[in-house]
Amino acid sequence: MAMLISIVVPCYNEEDALPLFKARFDEATAGMDEARFELLLVDDGSRDGTLSLCHRLAGQDARVRVLSLARNSGKEAALLAGLSHARGDLIAVMDADLQDPPELLCTMYDTLRRTGCDCVASRRVTRVGEPPVRSFFARLFYRLMRRLSEVAVEDGVRDFRLMRREMLDAILRLPEKRRFSKGLFAWVGFDVRYLAYENVERVAGVTKWSFWNLLAYAVEGIVSLTTAPLAVPFGFSLLCAAAALVLACCGQGFPALLCLLACLALVSCGIAGAYLARIFWEAKRRPLYVLRRDTPTRRPTDRP
Repeated sequence: MAMLISIVVPCYNEEDALPLFKARFDEATAGMDEARFELLLVDDGSRDGTLSLCHRLAGQDARVRVLSLARNSGKEAALLAGLSHARGDLIAVMDADLQDPPELLCTMYDTLRRTGCDCVASRRVTRVGEPPVRSFFARLFYRLMRRLSEVAVEDGVRDFRLMRREMLDAILRLPEKRRFSKGLFAWVGFDVRYLAYENVERVAGVTKWSFWNLLAYAVEGIVSLTTAPLAVPFGFSLLCAAAALVLACCGQGFPALLCLLACLALVSCGIAGAYLARIFWEAKRRPLYVLRRDTPTRRPTDRP
């Protein structure tokens, strides 16, 4: 029997992009006769016609399954829902906005079979069309991750990847609720090959990621993968002790020292608070997502 490949696609307000994605996906996979496909569309509480469109596509194509989250829970939750329900021998993750070119699926599949690796992940080598400020902070984030974390997250790596069931099972066994998938993909290890490609702008709609959303996501990533920032308050305390000793010997600058101490104390509290907040959310043990409805379970077929 042909190998089953599950394609997990989180969708939030992708009514305009989804038909274009489906057409490109069908075209890109038409020649892969040696594989069967399951297209798992995960609606993340969309406010437009995305959910209705997903169900319409499922009615037209027996390979399509639909998961609907009861509310907008974020991409990480939608991604986890899709991965948890994927039934394939191989599992791919990709966005509906065509920034993840479906044509690369064939290359990923061939690379996986040829090399025997566990995962083929995509990595952007350019950021054409992206605002300069966002590009700067993105590169800064990856640089910090390489310096602070024991887990190497490749610069420009995307969630878009094709992996074997063994790797997915390892990822699903990780219990945390506050998830940073790029870090989890890297943490489990396995043999990962990277497929470089140039940046592609979204085909329709608008991005759901503002600068502040991305900043919060970056902080979440750093907090989830390393405790190195917790050493900062200790470094600040040594700095303040040295400054206090120097100023005491000079007999001046006491108000400036108080101001410095106050600022460093606030920074230290902020760092500790980020980790404390993570403990708070993990301790609640709430599910990361709640499903509203699912299409009937069925075996995907090779063709619509």
